[in-house]
Formats: sequence, structure tokens, C-alpha cells
Amino acid sequence: MPTEQVTSMMQATTMVFVVDDDISIRESLEALLRKAGWCVETFVSAQEFLARPPVFIPNCLVLDVALPGLNGLDLQKRVAVERPGMPIIFVTGHGDIPMSVQAMKAGAVEFLTKPFKCDVLLQSVRNAVERSRTLLGREEEIQTLKARYADLTSRERDVLALVVGGLLNKQVGSRLGISEVTVKKHRGNAMRKMKAESLAELVKMAARLKLRQAPADGVLVAK
Repeated sequence: MPTEQVTSMMQATTMVFVVDDDISIRESLEALLRKAGWCVETFVSAQEFLARPPVFIPNCLVLDVALPGLNGLDLQKRVAVERPGMPIIFVTGHGDIPMSVQAMKAGAVEFLTKPFKCDVLLQSVRNAVERSRTLLGREEEIQTLKARYADLTSRERDVLALVVGGLLNKQVGSRLGISEVTVKKHRGNAMRKMKAESLAELVKMAARLKLRQAPADGVLVAK
């Protein structure tokens, strides 16, 4: 399959949202982005955009700063809380350095001043969509690990907590009041359910899940 066709198929599985109260800007951006192969939805205000349910495919938001009601910078704050992982590209005709610094510090991918070059915007969208794809992949992995951890019995979680904390099987058995053979059984079950090939991998999984060890009982608790 030609590279151009593969690229087009990948872009078709992404979504670019545009929020701008200027109809001419919305229409020109929509035409430009659709021509590049992306699915596009446009909105006249921040409130209209927030009423749209989140999507769970690679996406990004092309956002004007000056909007009626909730402005672009305020919408950025809402998005960070309600739709974490959605990259934002700001476009504005009234930007200044403090405004751009504020936007970039809050995580914006780019801050473009109108008029801007089409190829600059398109490259910014590519970068934003790739960031979104990476973030979604990480989130999917985390959810998979959480589901595996939820499948462990309480005793398997106790054993896992102490094992990833660095205790030997004998020490784990002494701490929990069970035999070393039983510890090995629970440890094996935990590794199998978590699909960990080694202790080192199990430790990494615990770290990725941000499990914290309660000092009193040694049980790992998901944050």
C-alpha cells in the first residue's frame, strides 16, 4: 500500500476540533484540515465544544484565544481537568508574549499568531495528534494493568506488596504468617495474572500503577 494512502487512513482515524467564533476562520481551517485528511468538527464557542462528548481516538484542539463567554485560556484549564491528554494548538490575532507564555506553560503544543502559514499549522496538528496517540496508548496500558491488578485476590496483593518491596519469600511468609511454599504459590499466581515475565517487570508494573505501600500492613493501594 502506498505511503500516502497509509497516512491518509491513519489521519482518518483521528479527530481535530476547531473552536473559533469567526466563521471565515472556522470554514478555512476546516477546509484545510479536511484536505489534509483529518476528520474535523468546528464550534463557535467554548461552551458548545464542552457540550460535545469526549472522543477516545487520537485528537487535538485548534483553539482561538478570544472567544465569547469562556475564553481560550479558560477553556484550556477546563480541558486539562475534564479531558486530560487532549493537546491544544492556540491560534489568535490578538496574542502577546505573556499570553503565549501562559498557554505554553499550561501545556499547549503551539501558539500561532494570525495570519500563519498553512504548513506550520498542519505540522503542529501532526505533532499534537502524535502526542495524543502516545498518551492514549499509555492510558490504555494503565487501564489494562488496573484490570489485572483488580483480578488478584487479597492475599496475592499482600504477597505482591511485600515482594516488590524487596522482601524474600521467607521474609514474606514470616510477615504474613504463611509458609514459604504458600508464598511462592501466591507470588506465581500474581505474576501470572499480571502477565509479568520477571520480578523486575512486576516492580515496574507496580510503579506504573502508582501503587503505594501502606506502612502499617504492607498492602499496596492504587492511588
